[in-house]
Amino acid sequence: MRQMKECFRWYGPNDPVPIAHIAQAGATGIVTALHQIYDGSPWPDDAIARRKAEIEAAGLEWAVVESIPVHNSIKTGTPERDRYIGWYKDTLRALGRAGIRTICYNFMPVCDWTRTELRYPMPTGALALRFDAVDFAAYDVFLLKRQGAEGDYTPERIREAEARLAERGEAGMAAIERVLIAGLPATERSYDRESFRAALADYDGIGPEELRGHLGYFLREITPVAEETGVRLCIHPDDPSFPLFGLPRIVSSAADARQLLAAAESPANGLTFCTGSYGTRAENDLPAMVREFGPKIHFAHLRNVTLEADGSFHESDHLGGTADMPAVVLALLEEQERRIGEGREDWQIPLRPDHGHLLADDIGKERINPGYSLIGRLRGLAELRGVMHGIAAARSAG
Repeated sequence: MRQMKECFRWYGPNDPVPIAHIAQAGATGIVTALHQIYDGSPWPDDAIARRKAEIEAAGLEWAVVESIPVHNSIKTGTPERDRYIGWYKDTLRALGRAGIRTICYNFMPVCDWTRTELRYPMPTGALALRFDAVDFAAYDVFLLKRQGAEGDYTPERIREAEARLAERGEAGMAAIERVLIAGLPATERSYDRESFRAALADYDGIGPEELRGHLGYFLREITPVAEETGVRLCIHPDDPSFPLFGLPRIVSSAADARQLLAAAESPANGLTFCTGSYGTRAENDLPAMVREFGPKIHFAHLRNVTLEADGSFHESDHLGGTADMPAVVLALLEEQERRIGEGREDWQIPLRPDHGHLLADDIGKERINPGYSLIGRLRGLAELRGVMHGIAAARSAG
C-alpha cells in the first residue's frame, strides 16, 4: 500500500521549530500560511513565492495551506462579506498559480481550537493540552458572566463550577482566562474580557441554521474558483466538536459533514479529517466516517484525545486515547488505493501529526507554541509512520 504524505506544520521564519528540524523528522511536506496577513486581504504572489522558496530551500514541499483566514463578516453574513469573499478568491487564484493545491480552512466563530490548560501533567511527566469542562463553565458563568450562560449548563454543573471557582481562586481563574481568550497558535487573535464579549455579541441571533447558511453562501462563491484553479478546499472540524460560549458549531459530526458537502457539490469541496476534533464527540465513529467521506478527504490531522466522564478531555499519545488510530489509518490508506484504481492524480492524502505532548528538552525551552513543539510531534509522526508501514507489510505478506 502507498504511504500518505508526511507533513509538519510550520509557522514560518518566526516559528521556534526551525524548518531544518522538520526535515530531520522525516517529513516531506510543510503545512503553513502567510500568518502575517490575517485581515482578510489577498495574499500577494510575491509573498507566496518567497514562502514557497524558503520551504523548497530546505528540501521540502509546501503541501497544504493552513489557513487562509475567513473574515468574520463572512461568518456573520454582513453586507461587506462579498468584498472579503472576493479577496479570498484572489488568494485561491494566487495559490493555484503557485502550484499549491490543498487549502485547509475553518468556520468556527470567534474562537478556534479551545483548551483550558496547556501543560497538563501526564503520568510519564509529559505535558499535554486539556479541556476541563468544569473550569470552562466556571469561567463562562462566573467570570465572563455571559448573558444566558446559566441556561447552557445543568444545575449540577453550575454547582460544580461555583465550587471550582472557589478552589481555583483569582490567580487560577486568571490563568484559565489567558488560555481561553488571549490567543493560541492557529488563531492569531487575542482578546481581553470586554473585547471578547463584544466578539460574542456579533453572533447574537445567529444559530446553527443561520451559520450553516452563511457557510453555504461562502462555499457556493469560492468552489467554482477552486475548480478553475485546481485547488482542493478542506474544512477543519470544530475543536472541540460541541458548542462553546453559546456559539453555534456546524462542523462537528457526520451529519454536519454531509450538509456542508451538499451545499456545494464538487470534488473541490472537501474535508480535513481531524481525528482529535471529531474524536471529542463520543458518537462519531471515526473509521466509518473515513469510509463514508473518503473521496472528499483532502487532508488529515491525526491526533488522539482521551474523553473523561465529566465532558472534559485531554490530548493523549497519538496511538493512545479514545480513537482507534490504526483503524483510521487503515481506512485512509484503503481510500488512497481506491483513488489509485480510479486514476485520480490527487490520490495521496497529506497528513500531519497534531498537538504533540511537550517532552524531554522541549519542556525547558522559553519559546514553545503550545501543541506545536518539535519532539512531541516527531514522536507522533514516527508512530503514525510505523502504523502505515506495518499495515503495508501485513498486506504484502497476506
